[in-house]
Amino acid sequence: MSPFPKRAGAVTILAAALLSMCWPAVAQEEVAEAKVRVELNKLEEMGGACCAYLLFENATESAFDALKLDLVMFDPDGVIAKRLAVEGAPLPAGKTSVKLFDIQGLACAEIGQILLNDLIACQDSQGARTDCAGLLAPSSRAAVPFIK
Repeated sequence: MSPFPKRAGAVTILAAALLSMCWPAVAQEEVAEAKVRVELNKLEEMGGACCAYLLFENATESAFDALKLDLVMFDPDGVIAKRLAVEGAPLPAGKTSVKLFDIQGLACAEIGQILLNDLIACQDSQGARTDCAGLLAPSSRAAVPFIK
């Protein structure tokens, strides 16, 4: 004879059934959370310009043929200092890559913050996409904040 009453078996079965129903929802949530992380990894003076090292981590299932970002640099006092368009593509699905961009006419010490202002272009193998702004997740490892 079992040391557990029959009710305990029914509760276990009910709990297992509820968990199995929730599992697909968790998996769908993880897919919906897939992002393209854009990290400002470092800024470095290089040949009279500030060179920005951007790390692109594509956690989506889409390979991007175009991913053109509109960046705005602010000085340490919060005044707009420069605007720059940079191309992050090609960016294969599930791939991490580093792209370097020169910020001409601006020393790294003159940058207080970088804003991911907008997307100029976003396209994958299916064509132009309209959901890319929501996929981008900026972050910074540098002393300068990189915000959206």
